[in-house]
Amino acid sequence: MSTRALLELQNLSTHYVSAKGRRVVRAVEDVSLRVAAGETLGIVGESGSGKSTLALSILRLLPPAARIPSGRMLFEGEDLLQKSDAEMRRVRGKRIAMILQDPMASLNPLFTIGDQVAEPIRVHEGATRASAWARARDLLKAVRIPSPQARLSQHPHEMSGGMRQRIVGAIGISCEPRLLIADEPTTSLDLTIQAQYLNLLRELQRAHGLALIFITHNLGIVAKMCDQLAVMYAGRVVEQGPVRQIFKAPAHPYTRALLSSIPRMSDGRQRLTAIDGQPPDLSALPPGCAFAPRCPSAFDACRAAEPPEIAGVANSRVRCWLAAPDAGRGKAGNGAL
Repeated sequence: MSTRALLELQNLSTHYVSAKGRRVVRAVEDVSLRVAAGETLGIVGESGSGKSTLALSILRLLPPAARIPSGRMLFEGEDLLQKSDAEMRRVRGKRIAMILQDPMASLNPLFTIGDQVAEPIRVHEGATRASAWARARDLLKAVRIPSPQARLSQHPHEMSGGMRQRIVGAIGISCEPRLLIADEPTTSLDLTIQAQYLNLLRELQRAHGLALIFITHNLGIVAKMCDQLAVMYAGRVVEQGPVRQIFKAPAHPYTRALLSSIPRMSDGRQRLTAIDGQPPDLSALPPGCAFAPRCPSAFDACRAAEPPEIAGVANSRVRCWLAAPDAGRGKAGNGAL
């Protein structure tokens, strides 16, 4: 596997600004990440942590109220933030593609499946309708849609949820992108179809050499799918590194709390661990570490200043004062996680 970064985010911030500029929601703040060709990066966190905004930032598909005040997004050595809108249209779908959580948000109910799978092939590769439809049929076969030739003339409402999700996957790989972003692609699927879909993504990744960013709240999927993991909280990446290292020895209290919340079959009487409190308002973040009000290990430094990013073992990194070797812990909170 290549270790050279295919995509590298450097101190990226994305804010939503109200019409009069009086309210600024810091949805993504100072995020630095990298993913190599053929590698899978998992991004996890509670709802509202900034995962989907980060994905839309990479594709530059943000709503009008969004701003990217700082940072760089290097894709194959080119800064996506420096590209014009016309240049980004040539990147989307061809070099970077995305699978959304709800396939019906991606599929137009008025057009046939064939037209929708063939469209990026015609737009990006200039293929004729006949050759694009032939490729579309092969793509439906590749994602295991039964009777692919007949399905080309059908509409999305004639498909099951699992089939629609596979069709969105076919559209995503239609131009053989270098990077595929999957934003909660299995949430609407039952467990059997979910497992089949995950196996299909892995097979497509191996066949096409894709880099994959997998956004999810399901740590079980992360364990199955991902090589690297980034944990987001309140717009920031609070911990990142190899999946095995983070699962074995999580360094951030929030990561430990997420891992503790996974149901286990070993003891049916064991209560699930919940994280007390609620995520903060991203337009009025507390001073210091944003997780401090919910963290039972918080001490004075946590409430005074934002923790720096600290290098850990096995190329992992964490934003937590507990990991700082010289941080004073004289007045800690109510215990460790």
